[in-house]
Amino acid sequence: MSTQANPVLRHGASVSLIALIVLCLAWELKIAPLKPGGSLLALKAAPLLFPLRGVLKGNLYTLQWAAMLILIYFMEGVVRAWSDPSPASASMAGLEIALSLAFYLCAIFYVRPAKRQARLAAAAKKMPKAAP
Repeated sequence: MSTQANPVLRHGASVSLIALIVLCLAWELKIAPLKPGGSLLALKAAPLLFPLRGVLKGNLYTLQWAAMLILIYFMEGVVRAWSDPSPASASMAGLEIALSLAFYLCAIFYVRPAKRQARLAAAAKKMPKAAP
């Protein structure tokens, strides 16, 4: 059973995840922290480190749950882009939205062929075999 995994999508997910980690750290430590000198909100980058290894390897299971995790960052970006009074912070939120959306789409479309193949295999198992 071979899947037709697209390496461009895997690399896109990897690059967007790494860029999101860097963005979260730069945003909360240097560019537009909530408090001068940086804030503990930089720790929001920590959960993104958990799926990093699996995403870099193209692990389907990791990409599936990381796609759900990334939605939290998408939501934070939307809320902060809408409500942050600082233009620098609103710009960082816009980048967070773009990177989280890029990761989500790359991950979903990377996993899609494997999920389709698993569904077909399950359906084939359930079908009764024809008598010769």
